[in-house]
Amino acid sequence: MASILELLRTRYACKEFDGRPIDGERLEAILQGARLSPSSFGMEPWRFLVVTDEGLKRELRPLCWNQKQITTCSHLIVIKNQIALVQDEEYIEAIFRRRGLDPEATKAYIQRYKDFIANQDLDCWTQKQCYIAMESILLEARAQGVDSCPIEGFERERVEELLGLDPERERVALLVALGFCAHPRPPKHRLPLHELVTYR
Repeated sequence: MASILELLRTRYACKEFDGRPIDGERLEAILQGARLSPSSFGMEPWRFLVVTDEGLKRELRPLCWNQKQITTCSHLIVIKNQIALVQDEEYIEAIFRRRGLDPEATKAYIQRYKDFIANQDLDCWTQKQCYIAMESILLEARAQGVDSCPIEGFERERVEELLGLDPERERVALLVALGFCAHPRPPKHRLPLHELVTYR
């Protein structure tokens, strides 16, 4: 099994895929990686739309800065941040009950959560959680020998309209294109560790 460091060393944002399909077993592993991602309060404030329809990809491409990844990838994962769900009483209680705490502790924990989200921009907060899931997708994809590209360059409102989303309930946080790169990987450029880290 590859180390996380090795996956990070060999992962890069693929700008054009060769069109080969990802098999179901690899895709399942990548989606399991997303499912198992950590999230604040364990709320899992994301849902994943996997786009394989070529016609829909073609409609999405001009709304995504005409990037080649959209139409050349095998699978396009739309990560949707859940605004209404994280405020839903039944969902909140179900999430906290599964911890197995006693009723009083569960009630106190739920109140702490509600106090927290009362002071949050829920679109921003849930969107940030989606980036954690995105990283899990990228790493598991690399572990499966699959290339990827996270995509922030898109017209959010127009993509949501095309996908039929209600932005009061859920929004598109970002997209991740998956497939096999059409070109060799370029060298990775990063600042040296000593320029990034300080100790106190």
